[in-house]
Amino acid sequence: MSASNRVIDSLRLDDTFLDEEHRALRGVLRRFVQDYIVPRAPGWESELRVPDEVFTELGALGFLGLSFPAGHGGGGAGTRGAVVLNEELGRSTFGGVATSISVHTDYSALHLSRAGDDEQRRRFLPDILSGRKICALAVTEPDASSDLTRLAVRARRDGDSYVLDGRKTFITNANIAGLFFVVARTGEPGRHGLSLFVVERGTPGLSNGRTFEKTGWRSSDTGELVFDGCRIPARNRLGEEGEGFRWMMRGLDHERIGLAAQAVGLGEAALAETAAWLHTRPAYGATLWDLQALRHEMARLTARLASAKTLLYHTAALADSGQDPRTHAAVLKSSVPEVVNELAYKCVQFNGGNGFVAGSAVERIARDARFLAIGGGSTEVMLDEIARLL
Repeated sequence: MSASNRVIDSLRLDDTFLDEEHRALRGVLRRFVQDYIVPRAPGWESELRVPDEVFTELGALGFLGLSFPAGHGGGGAGTRGAVVLNEELGRSTFGGVATSISVHTDYSALHLSRAGDDEQRRRFLPDILSGRKICALAVTEPDASSDLTRLAVRARRDGDSYVLDGRKTFITNANIAGLFFVVARTGEPGRHGLSLFVVERGTPGLSNGRTFEKTGWRSSDTGELVFDGCRIPARNRLGEEGEGFRWMMRGLDHERIGLAAQAVGLGEAALAETAAWLHTRPAYGATLWDLQALRHEMARLTARLASAKTLLYHTAALADSGQDPRTHAAVLKSSVPEVVNELAYKCVQFNGGNGFVAGSAVERIARDARFLAIGGGSTEVMLDEIARLL
């Protein structure tokens, strides 16, 4: 463990905010990430996807349902369980792996627990929790991203069915998922005309569009979905018609907390890698660590990340207590990725040429951390949301 991480751990945030079960979960997840994910993930970066068998392996270990209520077959670990999962996946240094998995576990399928009924949960959850079917969330469109009120994919009621038409873009797991949680317009323009649906791969009228090759998150599959007269049963609608915006906002709060946790994990890994480099790299008759400017900057970054982690854990505990985390989630999302992006930039600088070599941990972290300030609500959108509450 690096000096930076020892400082953060000495603050005993785990003892303050997490239960013994969460701390035990962290230990199991950390071993799994180091033994199973880290050795294989470089190949997944080249393949631009996480293999299907990773999800079934996670399902067999019970990791895919950590945030689901125990009554729905999940682990009952709540938001704090999602934070531990995302933080440990981020600590792997492979942000794309973390994202592909967390989209399945927390950002899409959890809508079944929030908005689904017993029949829908019986129908879909066994395959989801086992990893037999990978999940994706289809929200963003070519002409609508952060402003959900502009979503235009149409779901037209036709007897016992809905017919979907339109295109979704920048969808994580677009090409590997078997179940898509889709927000579509069933009513008039604005937030009250949206509904939430489950669409199964193989449904006539559903196809994949472009596949995107990205600067970062390379091991997360990303692409487009095309709906062309895609007919789905009306029983695949989650919740009442017109309630999609409400469910999406609840999901976004959880997603923003999870993305902040991924950022913290990436930041801790970057500090650990950089501290080890500075302690061993010879310079001017000593090591780089002996240069006060570098030592003090590492201390400053460590302090900022520790503060961000404290707010993250506090927000997760708040959500698990039943309180509305919306404001806290917006504050987290507007600040933590920015802290980690600055941290990653500095770590690349301190690693010198080694930090600029493709495939090195710090270089990858810097690329993967970048999108955390964009996805799930950009920094600027989050600041505007906070400002509206002032």
